[in-house]
Amino acid sequence: MASGKIGLCLSPPNVRNTASYNLKASSCTTTIPHRHSHRHSLCNETLSHLQNSGVIACLRAPSAELALGAARAALFGGIKVLEVVVSTPSLFEVLDQLVKEFPTMTLGVGTILKSEDAKEAIKAGAKFLMSPAMITDVHSDVKDSKVLYIPGVMTPTEILNAYNTGARIVKIYPVSALGGVEYISALKKPFHHIPMVASQGIKIGQVREYITRGASSVVLSDAIFDKEAVAHGNFEYISRQAQLAASTGDEAVKQLKLTRGQ
Repeated sequence: MASGKIGLCLSPPNVRNTASYNLKASSCTTTIPHRHSHRHSLCNETLSHLQNSGVIACLRAPSAELALGAARAALFGGIKVLEVVVSTPSLFEVLDQLVKEFPTMTLGVGTILKSEDAKEAIKAGAKFLMSPAMITDVHSDVKDSKVLYIPGVMTPTEILNAYNTGARIVKIYPVSALGGVEYISALKKPFHHIPMVASQGIKIGQVREYITRGASSVVLSDAIFDKEAVAHGNFEYISRQAQLAASTGDEAVKQLKLTRGQ
């Protein structure tokens, strides 16, 4: 990979292109809507995108260049909802660039633990924020914005508390360690009215069962963004995995709607 400054490229390159891009900090800010109806409408739209896609691709990358290449590969492969983890170098500049290139996609930031990061993510154009737990400061700061906040929860008490506090959807984390599909299925019996994202250790082949057993969407990380593939800029592999994940999610959601007679 070429070193040095990375130049901003507004037209998406081919996923084979591993050249660097010059990321400059964006000065634009997101104006927070004052009308609650507008805010709720945008949050509903984001929530609908998450549920209709069935899959949230979660990206971790060791550099801004690799993050851009991997994200583009996944989005070109068919991913409609993408979460970039906050630890990604130059994250907010990467997100700002992706928002410009893919304005119709649902892009967000994950592992948000501080309100400062939440505010920067909103400025960069994030449509959703995700945390491994309910971060009270983050929830308070974004509740009047157009951004959907998805807090992480483990137990029934945490699920209900997050929902009663105003969370529109929660992330069950770490779902595989807690029992996987069976755990989601059990939780949905008393909390059928609360949308849940399943996150941690899920493979593409498990997506259909998670969706049909109660998950509104499933987070896929290594299943799409294999660590070696990201590190070596193997964007063709990432694009293939993204295509498989996206089609699997679409089919699972369609099957669920048919079962429900929608």
